[in-house]
Amino acid sequence: MNISRYIQVISTEGQLLARAAEQAEPDAKVPTCPDWEVRELLRHTGMVHRWAAAFITERRTEFRLGGELPELDGTALLDWFREGHAALVDTLTTAPPDVTCWTFLPAPSPLAFWARRQANETTVHRVDAESARGGAPSPVAVEFAVDGIEELLLGLHAREKSQVRSAVPRALRVRATDTADERVWTVRLSEGPPVTERGATAPADCEISGPAGRLYLALWNRLPFPQVTGDHSLAALWRERSAIVMR
Repeated sequence: MNISRYIQVISTEGQLLARAAEQAEPDAKVPTCPDWEVRELLRHTGMVHRWAAAFITERRTEFRLGGELPELDGTALLDWFREGHAALVDTLTTAPPDVTCWTFLPAPSPLAFWARRQANETTVHRVDAESARGGAPSPVAVEFAVDGIEELLLGLHAREKSQVRSAVPRALRVRATDTADERVWTVRLSEGPPVTERGATAPADCEISGPAGRLYLALWNRLPFPQVTGDHSLAALWRERSAIVMR
């Protein structure tokens, strides 16, 4: 996917997030993030949008913590979220393609990194807002879901911070069943960070499969796994240990 497509995703998903949060009310529980109410979700995501945009606008080349969470609530909090979301979209749209700033995953450019990362950040938290509102979540497009699975498996969980580990080497297969070429990944688990390879590169102890959009949200622990075959303990291991620490 290209940068403009990521920006389009951020724009659409942020608007859906705000709409769902407004319908749910600030004190509604977020089932997909049990420790949060909607106000915490808006404060967190709004802060992350501003944090990400600042790396680009200020050309930050080193890591910095995000800003303070606002004490706003209700309509004022929604307005604050929408303002930060719009500013992020504008920042990514107008930034020079060769902008230099800090990133934490390999990418064609810093701008491509931040556009992709915030597209996934916003999509996952949009699903959180919709879970608080109730009803089925809005669908995730197949192309974006496949790209998001790749960011998660080959990027975020390739880092030392990943806790998805096994004392005995195992292999987890991930299969998207609704793509033209049936995308498959093999996640090799060991005492170190997971190593993900494209394709069925090793016999699998467990396979998780399903439509790409549902699979994407399941790997982010927002939906149940569509289908699990083989050793279900590996699917449970993913559920228990795959929480992401961004830095």
